[in-house]
Amino acid sequence: MDDQIRIAAFKWLDDLSVKFGDTLNRKILEEGFIYQNQRITVIGPKGIWKPKQMSLPLSITTTSNSPYEDSFTNDGFLQYKYRGTDPNHPDNIGLRKLMQKQIPLIYFHSVIKGKYLASWPVFIQNDDTENLTFTIALEDISYIRRETVLDFAAEQDNTYPRRAYLTASIKQRLHQSSFRERVLLAYQNQCTLCKLKHPELLDAAHIIPDSEELGLPIVQNGLSLCKIHHAAYDKNIIGITADYTIKVRNDILRETDGPMLRHGIQSLENKHIILPNNKKNWPDKERLDTRFQRFMDAS
Repeated sequence: MDDQIRIAAFKWLDDLSVKFGDTLNRKILEEGFIYQNQRITVIGPKGIWKPKQMSLPLSITTTSNSPYEDSFTNDGFLQYKYRGTDPNHPDNIGLRKLMQKQIPLIYFHSVIKGKYLASWPVFIQNDDTENLTFTIALEDISYIRRETVLDFAAEQDNTYPRRAYLTASIKQRLHQSSFRERVLLAYQNQCTLCKLKHPELLDAAHIIPDSEELGLPIVQNGLSLCKIHHAAYDKNIIGITADYTIKVRNDILRETDGPMLRHGIQSLENKHIILPNNKKNWPDKERLDTRFQRFMDAS
């Protein structure tokens, strides 16, 4: 039954990610899904998790308060610490068997408290008993035939570089997801311009792009914006001054269009943004001013 539950878990996560995006609520993961009239939990109190219906682990987890120091190698792979210091602990043996049989599992990484980035399928490709770590690699789901996870259809000559590239992407996704979740949390999951409160329609917009020196992934360099206002901010249709006043580009103010332009953008002129409750999370004035000068140049 292990193979079928794994495939069902992958499909369930596919559906969740379509609905909720890149980060998933721990409560949903703890509740799990129903398979053949049985509830399958995909995450548990331990980092290495095996549902009672399975003989081998289904998932591994890195939490923000974990006593283990999971990290990424220079070539992009994840180093996942053993459970404890005994290589023969049942959980470690379970992961070792997954490696030997090349059976995939799920990797969860905490983004903020209660929210996790999910990556699947991941494979264990090395066991370092001296340093008490497993090497974890992400694989493309298309290389696994849906009928059975044991029928791994990878082209072995290309496995290493492909997995290295894919696994390195987890680090970038963690960076982006962590920034987004922290910014949206600071703004109470609403757009700072229009108060829209649907998280699936909200982005964490950088004031200074992350490609620049001041573009750090900190809340003070972020704004919680709905997707249309994020696009308008990025394209310098909307600007925000250092005293938190919204300005709309002059040619847009003069334009005549439908109600979306009139109520969604033009009506914002000279209003103030909605600030986080905690003043330490307010947008940095220096960054806002730098960005606003670019808005003025574009105007």
